[in-house]
Amino acid sequence: MTEIIDPELVDAVLEDTGVRTRRVRLLPARVVVYFVLALAFFERSSYQAVWAKLTAGLGSVPVARPCASSLARARRRLGSGPLRHLFSILAGPVADRRQSCAFYQGLRLVAVDGTTLSAPDEEAVTWHFRKHIGRVRAFGYPLVRLVALVECGTRALMGAVFGPDDVGELAYARRLLGHLDSSMLLLADAYYDAFDFLQAAQDTGARFVLRSTRKRRPTVRRPLPDGSYLTAVLPRRHRARASGQRVEVRVVEAWLTIVLADGTRRTELWRLLTNLLDAERHPADDLLRLYHRRWQAETCYFSLKSTILDGRVLRSRSVPGLEQEIFALLAVYQALVQMAGDVTTARPGLSVQRVSFTVLFQAAADQIIVAPGPARGSTASLIGAIGRAVLANLLPEQRRQRLKARYRKTASKYQFQRDQHPRTVQACTLDFKMVKDGDIDAGPDG
Repeated sequence: MTEIIDPELVDAVLEDTGVRTRRVRLLPARVVVYFVLALAFFERSSYQAVWAKLTAGLGSVPVARPCASSLARARRRLGSGPLRHLFSILAGPVADRRQSCAFYQGLRLVAVDGTTLSAPDEEAVTWHFRKHIGRVRAFGYPLVRLVALVECGTRALMGAVFGPDDVGELAYARRLLGHLDSSMLLLADAYYDAFDFLQAAQDTGARFVLRSTRKRRPTVRRPLPDGSYLTAVLPRRHRARASGQRVEVRVVEAWLTIVLADGTRRTELWRLLTNLLDAERHPADDLLRLYHRRWQAETCYFSLKSTILDGRVLRSRSVPGLEQEIFALLAVYQALVQMAGDVTTARPGLSVQRVSFTVLFQAAADQIIVAPGPARGSTASLIGAIGRAVLANLLPEQRRQRLKARYRKTASKYQFQRDQHPRTVQACTLDFKMVKDGDIDAGPDG
């Protein structure tokens, strides 16, 4: 890990954020940064237990034995600035042109999506990160809304923002548009089809393929040979419409049929909006299958919330502590993804999708405990102990197409999706049928 987050990088981050230690301490700022990063690897362990794991490989070297309160004060002195800056340095694309899973016709595939993290139910937290409010009272844990821009294929974080859950996901997503450029193709779920968001995304030079809600009924302005058609998305405000503002898009409509291994069959309408207007160069069938890669963002969140956090509530009990913890979580995740990229660089022809994030995470956690630390003057290696563990446990080349089990929450805002998802992970097949002549009401067999 220290080949990616090396001491010189940490010192530069501390210098840039003005937090570098000015006097000799038992817990220098550099050490505290590594301690905060180690907390992300051992969510079930106490402060002192994590410190013991962090120093276990030093053997006979005398080390400090700080109590939990000393480690807590050291975290407060450090603040969230250094971890925020560290993540901003690490964030970015990982795939090179050899990783075809991350590209479509030369465009780098990225996806934007949001999720929530649960915070401790403390007064020092709920004033900022609020709970859901029901008819009578607030309920559940305080929620942190996290929205990330993810590179498809590698699932690397291009950028991430977070804050209170009462701010809309779209507002956070707009703050990530600065990471886009003309070399990228943005994939996004329904409800990202607002005019302002589409216009801002197009202004970056990026292409986009995103799903529109079924409530939108576009006017067919020009039908295309593959069954798609050209139209325009207009702003809601009358003054903006009068000024001629619009986003020219192509609409691809198709019925998606999912057949599960147990015989369950589900059909739904997909309406995609894209500024890839050339139907010959970008056929509708290609775009329908391309949109499915948006789920790489969901897999990224699964790795963060289930593999690293192990489904647990964040441990920090203050707003600054939570910000520091989340940036550390994101930095650790991104460092692990970069390590996966190093493994595929050292082994040409190996797809990054065969790297198991679980194996990667566990191997890195083991090295924190047993490794003696980086030797000064040693030669960096793309494949170390962690890389060897990954190569010994590669995922199969042919992955089964499966549908993830999902459970409806007690107070879900997606009540209309009740009973649409299986209770167990099942293999599935997908089939697309283009809508003909815009006749959506005819159904998939119409």
